[in-house]
Amino acid sequence: MATTSHHPLLIEERVIVLALLATWPAYLGGLLYVLGSMIAWLLLGLVLLRSLIEGNVVFYRTSPLSLLWIFAMAIMLLCLWYAHIDWELGAGKTIKSSFGWAKGWALFALFIFLGSILPLNLSRISRACCWVASMGAAYAFISIVAYALSLPQSLFISPLQFMGGGGPEFFDVRLYGINPETGWPRWFFYAPWAPAAGLVASLLLMICAREHNLIIRSIGIASCTLMIILCQSRVAWLLLLLIFPVYFFARLTAQRWIYVLMGALVPVFILFSVEIFEILNTTMDNIKNSRPDSTRVRAELAQIALQSWESDAYLFGHGIVIAGPKSVEFMPIGSHHSWYGLLYVKGLVGLLAFATPLILSLLYLFWRANAHPDIATGFALVVILCVYSFTENLEILAYLIWPALLWIGASLNPRREFLSQITTVENQAVRNLRSKHTHSHSA
Repeated sequence: MATTSHHPLLIEERVIVLALLATWPAYLGGLLYVLGSMIAWLLLGLVLLRSLIEGNVVFYRTSPLSLLWIFAMAIMLLCLWYAHIDWELGAGKTIKSSFGWAKGWALFALFIFLGSILPLNLSRISRACCWVASMGAAYAFISIVAYALSLPQSLFISPLQFMGGGGPEFFDVRLYGINPETGWPRWFFYAPWAPAAGLVASLLLMICAREHNLIIRSIGIASCTLMIILCQSRVAWLLLLLIFPVYFFARLTAQRWIYVLMGALVPVFILFSVEIFEILNTTMDNIKNSRPDSTRVRAELAQIALQSWESDAYLFGHGIVIAGPKSVEFMPIGSHHSWYGLLYVKGLVGLLAFATPLILSLLYLFWRANAHPDIATGFALVVILCVYSFTENLEILAYLIWPALLWIGASLNPRREFLSQITTVENQAVRNLRSKHTHSHSA
C-alpha cells in the first residue's frame, strides 16, 4: 500500500491518531478507561454528522461482516435484557449492565464498523502505535529504576473509578506489580493486569510491523518485544514465537509451492507424530507448572462457570457477573475466559453471537491475506484475539484493544486497497460520477 502522508486527514482520522498519542498521558492521568470507552461513540457521532452534512457518502463502503458484528453485538444486548428480566434483577442493574455493554461488547461492533467505513490511512495508525510502544519501553526503564529503589508499586487510583469497569485496577496508575507466586516484579504497563498487557503488546507488535520507516519500525517492534517479556504473560511469550510464522504462512497461501511443501511435510509429521505430541505435551505442562496457582484458579473458575450455566441459565445466561468463592480468591466467575464468561453471563445464545462473526472474520481474512499485507495483519490480529479469548475476558479489555479492532474492520472491507488513497476531493469526484450514473439510468 502506498504511503499517503501527503493526503489531508479527515477529522475522524485526526481523532484516532490523537487518541493513540494520548494513550500514555491519559493513563498517567487516570483517564485511559474513559478515553477508550468513549472514543468509538465519539467517532460514530462524527460519522453520522458527516453523513448528514455531506450526504450518505460513507456507509456504502461497509462490508457485510462488519454489519454482522453489529447484529451480533445487538443480540448480546438482547440476551442481557432477557436475563435481567428472567432473573428479576431490577431496573437499576439492567441500566448499569446496559452501560457496561456499551463500554464492552458494543465497542467490538463499533470499531470494526468504523474501521470498515472510514477511508483510513493505516500507515498513520501503525506509526502512532509505534509511538505508544516506544513510550511503553521508556516507562519500563523508569519503573525498573523505581523497583530497584523500592518505590511504591501504585502511584494513585483515579477518582473516575465511579464510572465502572471491572474494579479499581482499571483506574490504578502503577509503576510495576509483584508476582505473588515468585515475589519477582512484573509489569502491567497501561493495562489493568499483566496478562492483559501481554495481549496489548502482542496486538501492537503486529501493527508496528506495518510501519514503513525502518528505524521507527525497529523501535516499535523492539519496544513491543520488551513489553511482552516484562509482562511475563505465558500466552504472549508463545505468540511472540508463533504469530509471525502464522502471518507469513497466510501471506503465502497464493503460492503453489507452499502446498507442495505442506504435502512433503505431512509424511514427516506422521513419522514423528509421537515425538512431536510428547514435546507439545511437555511444553504445555511446563507452561502450566510455571504458575500453578494461576492454573488452578483458572480451572476452578471454568468449572464453576460451566456448572452454573448448565444448571441455571442455558440459553441466555445469568445477566451479571458475581464473585467466585474463596477458593478462587473471589475472582469474578468467567473473568479469565471469554467463552466461559459468555456462557455464564449471556448463555449459549451470547456465546454464538460472539463466535459467529469472530470465526467468519478469521476465515475471510485468511482467505484474503495474500491480497495485501494489511489484510494479513488483520488476520494475525484476529488470531491473537482468538488465542487470548481462552485466557482473558475480551469484553472488559475492549477499551485497550480498539486500534486492533479498527485495523480488523479496515481489513474486512474488500475495497481496502483503494480506500487508503481516497482523499476528500476524490470522494467528491466519486460521488459526482455516481450521481451522473444514477441519473442516466433513471432517464
